[in-house]
Amino acid sequence: MSDAARGLDALFRPQSIALIGASTDPKKIGGRPLANMLRGGFKGRLIPINPSARKVQGLLSYASLDDVPGPVDQAIIAVPAAAARDALEACIRKGVRAAVMFTSGFGELGAEGRAAQDAMAARCREAGMRLLGPNCLGVMNPADGVFCTFSSSLTGIRPWPRIGRIGIATQSGAVGTYCHSLLEDRGAGLSHYVATGNEADVDVAACIAWLAQDDATDVILTYLEGCRDGARLREALALCAARGKPVVAMKVGVSEAGAAATISHTGTLAGSDAGYQAAFDEAGVWRARSLEEAADIAVACTAGKLPRGRRLGVITVSGGAGALLADEAAARGLEMPELPEDAQKAIRALVPFASPRNPVDATAQTGNDRTLLTRMMAIMMGEPDGPARFDVFVAFLAFVAENADAFATVLPALETLRKQRPDTAFILSMRGSNETRRMLLEKGFFLCEDPTEALRTAAALVHFGTRLPKAPAPAAAAPAAGRARLPEGPLDEAAARKLLAEAGVPFVAERIARSAAEAAEAATALGFPVALKVLSPDLAHKSDVGGVRLGLRDAAEVAAAYEAMLRQVREAAPQARIEGALVSPMVQGGVETVLGVHRDPVFGPVVMFGLGGVFVEVFRDVAFRLAPLTREAALAQIDSIRGRALLEGARGRPPVDKEAIADALVALSRFAVAHADEVASVEINPFIALPKGGLGVDAVILRNG
Repeated sequence: MSDAARGLDALFRPQSIALIGASTDPKKIGGRPLANMLRGGFKGRLIPINPSARKVQGLLSYASLDDVPGPVDQAIIAVPAAAARDALEACIRKGVRAAVMFTSGFGELGAEGRAAQDAMAARCREAGMRLLGPNCLGVMNPADGVFCTFSSSLTGIRPWPRIGRIGIATQSGAVGTYCHSLLEDRGAGLSHYVATGNEADVDVAACIAWLAQDDATDVILTYLEGCRDGARLREALALCAARGKPVVAMKVGVSEAGAAATISHTGTLAGSDAGYQAAFDEAGVWRARSLEEAADIAVACTAGKLPRGRRLGVITVSGGAGALLADEAAARGLEMPELPEDAQKAIRALVPFASPRNPVDATAQTGNDRTLLTRMMAIMMGEPDGPARFDVFVAFLAFVAENADAFATVLPALETLRKQRPDTAFILSMRGSNETRRMLLEKGFFLCEDPTEALRTAAALVHFGTRLPKAPAPAAAAPAAGRARLPEGPLDEAAARKLLAEAGVPFVAERIARSAAEAAEAATALGFPVALKVLSPDLAHKSDVGGVRLGLRDAAEVAAAYEAMLRQVREAAPQARIEGALVSPMVQGGVETVLGVHRDPVFGPVVMFGLGGVFVEVFRDVAFRLAPLTREAALAQIDSIRGRALLEGARGRPPVDKEAIADALVALSRFAVAHADEVASVEINPFIALPKGGLGVDAVILRNG
């Protein structure tokens, strides 16, 4: 059990629960948990604490927790804020292992409330008791009848929570229970639900870590508004990946603090969300953009085994739907292998005007004879004892589920195929009731109405199936003890290059020139053509002020360019300190890329890679990963950009050396970790990726503050 998740068994699986502030009215906040657990069949000991009533909802009540005989695993605190601290102290005296505090009026109210909340958290840590909340909606565990919540979702007309394999860890209680209702609509049940509220102690990361190690949970759905401990969240997500458990995440509430602009491209492009996205990418988390999407994918993950490849088979009763699905499959990187010729002939023999390649258009003819549809699906799948042709199979069946006779014909055939192909994921797109969804889910099929949603879900299943449990754990950070600190003051390009080169990032050769004559001499020694750049600690983007001259071919041209360049820079940036110029040989060929680091307020150094040059912010084709990087993670980052074809040899050009780029990214990430308390951002732009090796051409290091 991870350190963050220790002690949470008493939160999720308590054997005895005391309710401080228990109400005789089952509709009040202090009465709902008792009513819920009496209804849900909690088999442990329920202990109401109410000094004014001998019995509460039929249970023997105690005036105080001190009067309760025997041990208490968990206590629910449902009293006003003024009494909450005394209730917490009573729990500590009793040796309660976990407290769930519904009470609001703490950290959400400002500095004074946060101070009181921090004091309670410190007291709990000192006593070894875990605290959920304050200001939280509580915990549910349907399998054990644990409903330590006052959620109105349990008091309405909705079905009672069903036992299932999906765990929900949410920072918003209302959003979390709404997600649970969407799971119910799709026929899925719940393993556990936890809403963390103000997170004085137990946070979402700790809950995710516990669910990762819970045998009753196969899939985790999480809703995040923010995170105080990025390292702990990374550890929890890595644990899920290592155990092969899909995580579907919604992240909202992007912080303005993280979006503070810097004068480097890296900071501008990173924004405030790059750290979270990098954490998700690192662990193979699927980031949902809506609650509907989150519910769809979480439920689909429970329908069967995750696909281990990208091969997609599609059958439709409409040519238009087939085209839509084919377009969506291409956009999402799914492969649609053409059916073998003998299979195509067999389909044409059934319906001569069918489209038999893949997607297969079974045509409206199947409306007259539904066995045509089922026979075509069997042909697509191939011989039952032969190798599988598809990793995912999507069938667009329109209104089949609403036609009793048609459904009675199609369903048994689908069930047969499901048994024959247990490793293939089956997704059905058609109209259907919640009852139909539930029935199909139990048989191993995920049902959604929109064909586009079907392909999005297929892509998510492939994402999980091809990444888990392969997602690597976060790389170990380089120790900071004993390493040299950066020189004092602003760093010019020469100083930045030197520091990064010592860390392992290769750069083109250079010489510093303090005069036109020195520039000409340096260029002659280095070899023509050369580049000339103004040297100043105050100018991050030298080209913006005329501080760059390229392709200089002889000593006279270099000397003239030196004088003209410095004159132009002084006019454009009169306050900038000018220390001379850097002279470097021009790098011929290759692809301009950008390597960078941005310091995220939650996750620390975030490494950027993408297509570089002066138009980096125009193209915005960059990818982010958390530092430090493993070599495997660096290679995956390189392959994740949209323009990767340029690196692989577009239009007859030779492919670049990705291994060299990866080595530079790893070295840069280690430098960033070693100087995380000093460096706000680093940028190497461009880094010229060559067929063999790679070279940095420009470097900027900006300090914190």
